[in-house]
Amino acid sequence: MKAKTKEAAEKPKKSRKSSAEKNTAEHSEKSVFNNALKTEKEVNLYSDGSCLGNPGKGGYGAILEFKGKKQELSGGFSLTTNNRMELSGVIAGLNKLKEACTVNIYTDSQYVAKAIKQGWLENWKKNGWKNSQKKPVKNQDLWMELDKALSRHNVTFNWIKGHAGHPENERCDELARTSASAENLTEDTGFVPE
Repeated sequence: MKAKTKEAAEKPKKSRKSSAEKNTAEHSEKSVFNNALKTEKEVNLYSDGSCLGNPGKGGYGAILEFKGKKQELSGGFSLTTNNRMELSGVIAGLNKLKEACTVNIYTDSQYVAKAIKQGWLENWKKNGWKNSQKKPVKNQDLWMELDKALSRHNVTFNWIKGHAGHPENERCDELARTSASAENLTEDTGFVPE
C-alpha cells in the first residue's frame, strides 16, 4: 500500500487554471481576434464577365475600391465561356489583394452569387467536386481557385442587377467587353468544350 501512495505522490500534479485565469486567457484570445478583425481593410470588389459568343472570345473586368480609391483589372481569352469570365473577374480581384481583408463582392452573375450564398460550392467540395446529379462540376479549376482565394478573406457576396445603371457594374462590363474584343488573346487552358 505504501508503495502505491509514494508512486502517486511522485506523479506531477496537473496544473489547473482557476476559472478567473481561464476567462482571462479566453478574453485575451478574443480581444486579439477582435482587434485583428478591426484592423482588416474593408474593400469593395465589383466584377463582371463577358463572352462574344458562348463559347467564344471572352473577357472579365473588376474594380477594387478602398477608401474612395479604385483600381481596375481586366483580362481576356481567345476561347472561353461567360461563366468562366464571371468567375475569373472575382478571382482576379481577390488575388490582387496582398493581405487578408473584409471584401464586399458585387456581381451580376447569379451563377457565382448563388454558388456561394446557397452553399453549392461547399456541397461540391464535400461531394468530391460532383454536382447534385453526381456529374463533375463545370469550371472546377476556377471554382477551386476561387475557393482558395476566398479562404484568405472575410467575404460577403452581393448580387446586383446587370445593365441597370450601377456605375461600377457598367464599368466592369465595359472592361470585360473591351478585353474580349482585343487581338492576340491568351488561351484559356482550363476551358473544356462540351
